[in-house]
Amino acid sequence: MDKTKLLTIPALIAVCVLMFSCTTETGPEWRPLFNGENLDGWDIKFSGYELNHNFNNSFRVEDGLLTVSFDEWDTFNGEFGHIFYDEPFSHYKLRVEYRFVGEQVNGGPAWAYRNNGIMFHSQSAASMELDQDFPASVEAQLLGGDGENERPTMNVCTPETHIMIDGQLRREHCINSTSETFHGDRWVTVELHVYGDSLIHHIVEQDTVFTYHNPQLSDTGEPLTRGYIALQAESHPTQFRKVEILDLSDQYE
Repeated sequence: MDKTKLLTIPALIAVCVLMFSCTTETGPEWRPLFNGENLDGWDIKFSGYELNHNFNNSFRVEDGLLTVSFDEWDTFNGEFGHIFYDEPFSHYKLRVEYRFVGEQVNGGPAWAYRNNGIMFHSQSAASMELDQDFPASVEAQLLGGDGENERPTMNVCTPETHIMIDGQLRREHCINSTSETFHGDRWVTVELHVYGDSLIHHIVEQDTVFTYHNPQLSDTGEPLTRGYIALQAESHPTQFRKVEILDLSDQYE
């Protein structure tokens, strides 16, 4: 007998596992929200302007990157902007790769230096008031370092919302994460793991830096179980090369 034609037990098991994995139905897969070519599927809202008025061509695609640019601005006068993916989600993992570039536009507030954010469980762009600065949402705040001081990223901010940490309602507008500071124009990979209104994790470069639960509207206490995802234009140029989601809704709803 030619022993070279025999499969060992471990090899046979490996083949069976491979065949099984290839023939069974797969679970949810990551899919891009930003396609790298255009802003199809996204809505834009700037404070003081009607829906989908892309003020000063601020949101654009350059070299395959979703770019927040201020090169056509003279000065910033409070025209806060957001770009919303046009589908709401409830249970998911969101992965974003971002970096800050260039200089802040004239007139930008000091706190907005190298500042952007991922708004989630958000109201829709269409439901925002004309002069509304920020959507009611929870924000995973993205910050870049100033070259000297500690400035963690993936903090939490709560425009018109509250969260709970370890069973305690927190009313602060922003609470810092435990992440390190990322100076310069380097790319940073972050994730949000969102399970309706039950549990939320902020992850920076595979390190969990914040966990909280029970996001809710601050005026009524209504639980935030789902909503839209948005990125910001707050006066500092920012680039995104990946915005992708692993939708887990079918597993939980």
